Amino acid sequence: MTEQTRVSVRDVMDQGYIRVGGVDTVAEAFRRMLEADAHCMIVARRDEDDEFGLVLHTDIARKVIGPDRSPERVRIYEIMSKPVLTVHPGMNIRYASRLFERFHLRVAPVVEDSEVIGIVTDYDIVMRGLAQLLGKP
Repeated sequence: MTEQTRVSVRDVMDQGYIRVGGVDTVAEAFRRMLEADAHCMIVARRDEDDEFGLVLHTDIARKVIGPDRSPERVRIYEIMSKPVLTVHPGMNIRYASRLFERFHLRVAPVVEDSEVIGIVTDYDIVMRGLAQLLGKP
């Protein structure tokens, strides 16, 4: 990669997420996820001193389906990851990639002015970011 080419997280982030509450059931949240064709769920903060949470399909597989728990009875707060590492939209994807590697991340919320504006995945960094660096649309 050249120093002249700069691709930021904002350039590659996705808006394929939904916002859910911690007390929502997995079934309710999953239905919304399907309707929105979303990739993950951002768990809303309860107040300004709280942190965002995150639920991925792997959380549902490991913590609901595998143990044979009822999605109608399991609450999002029982399976979410919280707090989660977030990234700034202006971060260079080189640094985002290093952060993902260092902390074994696959997904991170993109936060600007204390609000989630998107998500970025390792896939986005590679497929969209490298494409831009190589001059591919």
